[in-house]
Amino acid sequence: MIAEEPLPLGVTRSRRLTLLADGRTARAIFKTIDEHALRKVFADGRTEIDFRDSWKNEVAAYELDKLLGIGLVPPVVERRIGGVTGSLQLWVEGAVMESERDAPAVDVPEWNRQMFAVRLFHNLTYNTDFNNVSNVLSVASRRIYLVDHSRAFRTHRHLISPGDLTRFSRPLIENLGRLSRETLAARLGRWLNRSQIDGLLARRDRIVARAEALAAELGEEAVYLPAAETSRAGGR
Repeated sequence: MIAEEPLPLGVTRSRRLTLLADGRTARAIFKTIDEHALRKVFADGRTEIDFRDSWKNEVAAYELDKLLGIGLVPPVVERRIGGVTGSLQLWVEGAVMESERDAPAVDVPEWNRQMFAVRLFHNLTYNTDFNNVSNVLSVASRRIYLVDHSRAFRTHRHLISPGDLTRFSRPLIENLGRLSRETLAARLGRWLNRSQIDGLLARRDRIVARAEALAAELGEEAVYLPAAETSRAGGR
C-alpha cells in the first residue's frame, strides 16, 4: 500500500487505498465495518430486527455474482491490513454514480438488460440499500457495476421488491435453479451463516417461480430476454 484516504461517501467509514504490486498501481476500497444488533432503531424511526452491516457481505456478493455468471460486482477479496480484517474491492476507475449520469444510454436494450440483472440481484441478496442509486455505477461504455452490499443478505424469505422483476435472462434463471445448499455453503459459508443461506435459497425459489409464472401468463417472449441480450446476465 502506498497511500490511503477516507472515502467521502457512505456511513461505513471505508477507506480508499492505492496499492502497488509488480510495478502496477490500483485503487481499492477497504471496508471493515462489522455490526450486528438484535434490534436496530434508525434516526427516521424505522426498526429492524437482526440488523447486520458487515464487510463479509461484500465478499459474499462477489462470490455469488461469480457463481451465477452475472458480472455486475467488481472483484472483492478478504484481506487483513494494518492488523484489521475486511473486504478489499477494486475501485472502478472512471465510473459515475447513476444519480450523476447526465447522458442517455447509448445502447438502450443493453442498458435495460443490465438493469434487469441489477434488480434481480438486489432481490436475491435482499440488499436493504437497493433504492440507493449511489450504489449503481456506470462507465463510459455504459457498463453497469453494482457496489455496496454490506447491508445485504438478510434472512427474510420474501422478496424486497418483487414488482421490479419483469424480465429475465433465461441462462441466469437456469443458473439460479442449479444453486444448491452445498455449493453455497462451500463458496459463501466463510462469510454467511446458515440462516442467511436459508433466506437466499428461499428468495431464489421465489424469483424462479415468478419468472415461470410470468412466462406462463404473458408468454416466454415477453418475459425472457433474447439470447443475444444475455451475454452478461447469466450467459457469459
